[in-house]
Order: sequence, then structure tokens, then C-alpha cells
Amino acid sequence: MAQDSFWAIIFFTVDNLMSNISLVPFNKIEKEILEYLKQNLSKIFDVEVDERPPIGIPKSYDKRRRQYLSWPFLEALSEIRLSSEYVLGITEVDLFVPQLNFIFGEAAPMLGIAVISLARLRPSFYGLKEDREILKQRALKEAVHELGHLLGLKHCPDPKCVMHFSNTLMDTDIKGYNFCPSCGRKIDIAKKGKFL
Repeated sequence: MAQDSFWAIIFFTVDNLMSNISLVPFNKIEKEILEYLKQNLSKIFDVEVDERPPIGIPKSYDKRRRQYLSWPFLEALSEIRLSSEYVLGITEVDLFVPQLNFIFGEAAPMLGIAVISLARLRPSFYGLKEDREILKQRALKEAVHELGHLLGLKHCPDPKCVMHFSNTLMDTDIKGYNFCPSCGRKIDIAKKGKFL
């Protein structure tokens, strides 16, 4: 049954396979980070990656948690998405979903939208010296991970695979930004199905 549901997702996404990725900053995101993501996501997914104008941060701040609820970010992205693109929002604010303490990102595969938060990817969040290279690498891993979900991939048990669930920042640092052979084959199958 799990395999059947995987193929249902893959064949759903084949018809809607990304023709391009649009990066959407919430408020201001450093140009260097956006350029790094555009350049590398284009290589990894072999599609055009563009940047949309920034949009405002949704009013979803939880004073008790001192974090922002993530679903209004996805809702805001769904309102500006074009049918032929996948949209990845990028924010500096700390995100959460009710069942978790925090999230690095979240995807809505049926809508073709995802969001990542840079807040906990920054070494300075933990009182460490800011390191731009580490931040860019972590942001790329989380961006690829969420876009992988948009292509129908689930979490992977391989700790080196970009689709491995990051419960902690250490998990993000251990994994790479590439798909393991198993996840890579699933994406290749979806891409080949698109052009048969």
C-alpha cells in the first residue's frame, strides 16, 4: 500500500512537475543568500529559478511561544503562485507548527508551495559567531528538502540524504544537499514520466 501511495503521488506530480522555481522573500532576505539558492537550486533541479518581490510577514506571531505559526506563510504563498511554478518562501523569523517546538521548513505538496526559516539555521541564534558559509549551506539543504516534498518525496531513513528529517540542527549539518540513490531514482522516474 505504501508503494501504491508513492506512485499516486509521483504520477500526480508528474503532471505538475516544476517548470520553474520562484523564491519569495518574506520582508528582506540577504541578496547573497538568495543568489546562492538561485544558482544551486537551478543546478540541482535543472530548472530556471527566479526571485519574486518580497511580501510581508503574516500576522501569525504567538506571543507565548515567541514564534510565528507557519501555515499563514504557506497561505500567503498560495495566493501569489502561478500554476506552472513551485514557490519557495524564505523568512528570517522562527516558525512553528502546533505539534513541534520549531520547524526549519514546511511544504504543501498539493499546492506546490513551501517555506523555510533561516532563524535557527544561523549560528548566531545559538550565541555563536555568525558564519555566512554555514548559513548558506544549511539554507540550501532545507530548500532542497522542502522542494523534494513538493515532488512527492517523503522523509528518508538515510541520515546523509537531503530528505532525512532534521529533528535538530546536527541532523541538518550531517546530511548533504543531494538526494540519496533511492530518492534520486524516484525524482528521475518522475522526470522521465513527464517526457514519455
